[in-house]
Amino acid sequence: MSLTFTPLTPVFGARVTGVDMSEPMTDAVFAEIRAAFDEYVILILSGPVMNDERQVEFSKRFGPLEGTRGVNPASGTPFARQSNLDIESGDVIPADDRRMFYQKANMMWHADSTFKATPSLCSVLTARIVPPEGGATELASTRAAYETLSDSEKAEFEDLVIEHDFAYSRGLVGFTFTPKELETMGPVRHNLVRTNKGNGRKSVMIGVHAKSVVGWSYEKGRALLEDLLERATRPENTYRHEWREGDVMIWDNQSAVHRATEFDTAQHQRLMQRTTISAGTPIVPVL
Repeated sequence: MSLTFTPLTPVFGARVTGVDMSEPMTDAVFAEIRAAFDEYVILILSGPVMNDERQVEFSKRFGPLEGTRGVNPASGTPFARQSNLDIESGDVIPADDRRMFYQKANMMWHADSTFKATPSLCSVLTARIVPPEGGATELASTRAAYETLSDSEKAEFEDLVIEHDFAYSRGLVGFTFTPKELETMGPVRHNLVRTNKGNGRKSVMIGVHAKSVVGWSYEKGRALLEDLLERATRPENTYRHEWREGDVMIWDNQSAVHRATEFDTAQHQRLMQRTTISAGTPIVPVL
């Protein structure tokens, strides 16, 4: 069966059919998926639930995997676990547990790992356990945000550098890292404008981790970052995905932002496993 790519919106995203993600993938099939990723920014595939081994194998085709660190329940593995289930016991984690409080920030618009010195290319998220209602994921196109800029704005912003700070973004929901956790963190700098090497299309790397514009006053920088996020998250530039078990979503962290939505964590279970693929060498030196 040949692959079919059906657009999700007029702006970005496609549903992929004609491949079984629970089985090994040929190079030819992956080449089609990789090219579609550059074009559509978000790809969604459905089928039998993908296990950890298959997800790692598939994700490595995009590039080297990031390791997970910090407070995430899957710290020390290739996975970032988005779940209300204890990784050891399988029991539901109480709503007032620090691990659940940490995940609250996932409900703000963000791109994965922009707070790291080497940003990510993309993420692969698989739905293992899905609640009967709630727990959707919303995504917005930062490529569309770039395309709303005037020619003069594009020229002005081309060389802007943005400071991204994980402690800053988590602090917006009142979460505080311990001194030990902060030892492995710190502000990093990345170029605002990103260019897709596959097709030359440009986007802006923004989201809640983006704290300020280097060389601008804090107030002026915040105004720009908030304006760009508003452009990206206009209804015509967004997509909401209601998950089904077995769904696989791949998104470009340099061309999209996303956020989680609420579900009843006391009554329902949710387990999502994310792998994150590194973009390679950082362009802007670490502070």
